[in-house]
Amino acid sequence: MMDHAAHAKHGSAQQAKTQELLIEGAGCASCVGKIEKALQAVAGVERAEMNFAARTVAVTGTAAAESLIQAVENAGYNATVPAAESDEALMDEKEAADLKYYHRLLWEMTIALLLGVPLMIYGLVVGEMTVTTTGERIAWLLVGLLTMGVMFFSGKHFYVGAWKSFWNHSANMDTLIALGTGTAWLYSMAVVTFPEAVPEMARHVYFEATAMIIGLINLGLALELKARGRTSLAIKRLIGLQAKTARVIRDGKEVDIAIGKVLLNDRVRIRPGEKIPVDGRVLEGRTSVDESMLTGEPMPVEKNAGDELVAGTLNKTGSVVINATRVGKDTALARIINMVKRAQNSKPPIGRLADVISGYFVPVVMIIAVLSALAWLNFGPQPALALAMVAATTVLIIACPCALGLATPMSVMVGVGKAAEAGVLIRNGEALQMASKITAMLLDKTGTITLGAPKVTSVHVINAGEGADDEEVILQLAASLEAGSEHPLAAAIVESAKERGLTLTAVDRFTAIAGYGVEGVVEGKSLLFGNEKLMRERAVHVDEAIRVAQNMAADAQTPMYFAVNGQLAAVIAVADPIKEDSIAAIKRLQHNGIRVLMLTGDNRDTAEAVAKKVGITEFFAEVLPEDKSKKVAELQAQGEIVGMTGDGINDAPALALANVGFAIGTGTDVAIESADITLMRGSLPGLADAIAVSKATLRNIKQNLFGAFVYNMAGVPLAAGVLYPFFGILLSPVIAGAAMAFSSVTVVTNANRLRLFKAQEH
Repeated sequence: MMDHAAHAKHGSAQQAKTQELLIEGAGCASCVGKIEKALQAVAGVERAEMNFAARTVAVTGTAAAESLIQAVENAGYNATVPAAESDEALMDEKEAADLKYYHRLLWEMTIALLLGVPLMIYGLVVGEMTVTTTGERIAWLLVGLLTMGVMFFSGKHFYVGAWKSFWNHSANMDTLIALGTGTAWLYSMAVVTFPEAVPEMARHVYFEATAMIIGLINLGLALELKARGRTSLAIKRLIGLQAKTARVIRDGKEVDIAIGKVLLNDRVRIRPGEKIPVDGRVLEGRTSVDESMLTGEPMPVEKNAGDELVAGTLNKTGSVVINATRVGKDTALARIINMVKRAQNSKPPIGRLADVISGYFVPVVMIIAVLSALAWLNFGPQPALALAMVAATTVLIIACPCALGLATPMSVMVGVGKAAEAGVLIRNGEALQMASKITAMLLDKTGTITLGAPKVTSVHVINAGEGADDEEVILQLAASLEAGSEHPLAAAIVESAKERGLTLTAVDRFTAIAGYGVEGVVEGKSLLFGNEKLMRERAVHVDEAIRVAQNMAADAQTPMYFAVNGQLAAVIAVADPIKEDSIAAIKRLQHNGIRVLMLTGDNRDTAEAVAKKVGITEFFAEVLPEDKSKKVAELQAQGEIVGMTGDGINDAPALALANVGFAIGTGTDVAIESADITLMRGSLPGLADAIAVSKATLRNIKQNLFGAFVYNMAGVPLAAGVLYPFFGILLSPVIAGAAMAFSSVTVVTNANRLRLFKAQEH
């Protein structure tokens, strides 16, 4: 028992954390599965997700970084832990490494093409590259040695990668390129060295193919790397929102310090035009803050003492002093950046399918290459040997599944970043994909469709006697009575009186009558405030006000009767105003074929009135918080893909059960960590934007996957020579190399089109 307790204690002490590794040597999608599998086999690893587009892998668990690096190296790749500590420094480190690699690829491409292009022009202009005389043998031997130099200088990474894969009993893109170019070079050297051993018609050299293929693939990798850099613009913008320094007040002096040195509860001075450096609460001063970079809301927000400020937002007009409530990695902005990075690394189910297919693709291609060579040798025309070599090489080169591996992660990176710019935080790839399939959306009324802050909308005076002779007197008495109540509607009465500058007075003999209302004595007057049942029970005549109350209820207002000294004095209506943009957002959802339903704990009349105003025909009234999840389950049982939108706290069970949970949050909410998708604006247009971005991203992924699959499915038969019997066409390995290189560039370019997507227009 003691041992078990000790073990449990040790386990809790070692909390799971997420580490990011930079991967080198991963050439195609088939590498992804091998690296993830190798990491998941390490003790203490809970989850490993590789982003092939970014060449990073996020590992969650308790395993040490050294163990993870060793596992990656054992799988035949290289891994490093980023040296940078901050997000900005990490981004700079990766950009510097990418730039260095980009220049290296360009240099390697130049060297390869400097040999390959003249050779190709010679073949097109002068004639056949054949070996018939001793002079030609010597010349082509020199060219072969130069080609070997190109293979070493410009193609070394392909051959090293292929060798590592071979020792790890696997195959990847490097294997295909190394086999293809190596076969062409070895065949050509055999022709040059032992021409008599080769039939005269087959004495053709293919050194230009080897050099051109290496050059073109390096060019494709360089262009892909350049385009990949654009996909991280969104995360760069978020990181760029972080202030570099903060002005703290210590020992009565204001000093500028690095943002990383700000401590919890430090007093921080923020001047006009400065970025808010940390999350905090205003202690002194007042200002307006531009929060659009985080929430997408263009209008500046007024901030007074006691209000919260969020790191990364922009102070506009006033100078304020704040108390730092969250610093470093705990600020809302840091958590948002971390969440976006995690989401960009995650895979939607459609992406995992592509990874599985890629894992089998390379071995299948190698088998097809061998079979096509055998077919040419046995059934092809002369020179059968040369044609067999050309067909096998072309199949190996054209079938590299780079585009397949890039198809999903590129689109996810751009889509998640695009959503973040619109104030929508997507937690993972699965939520991104599922949001595009939603058929029914459940909306919580209070705080989602409405503001969630009830206000007094009208005071209808019934009896001007008994010392309650006008609207303000009635409101002052009602607010004084309600000041002792904790009911949300009571807060609305009190707030309304304060807004009018009314002074509240003390209440005596205050009593809350559960389910009915309240009573008490204010300024010597006996007051009664509540529903119709309370009035009738205390013999207060309300018949003359019934029609007024019904009209109020029909207009989504909650009517309450107010009696003074046993006589009805007024009907006071309180309503939770509908957010200005809710109606348009609901119309957008319905226009996209989504069934929109409303949930509320309010009475049926109020619910019906709100539903009518916003254009919802299906609603559930008087629903308890614990019953909301049942409504989600009922819809799912009907075959609906259900989205649930609520505030992320009291709607938690329903949010968790829904296929996709949308939390209405402000960026500082606990909802950021608990929901599938968080709408930082706190309004429904963000919901429509989230679904629009999701649909656009999934559409983009499907386009990429379709293009990659079609390319490979069409390319392999063409390369194998399926057109030769009918048209006499056999694809050149050089054309195959160019097609393979630019297929990846096409996928990356298509993914970057998402950056132009405008969610608000859909």
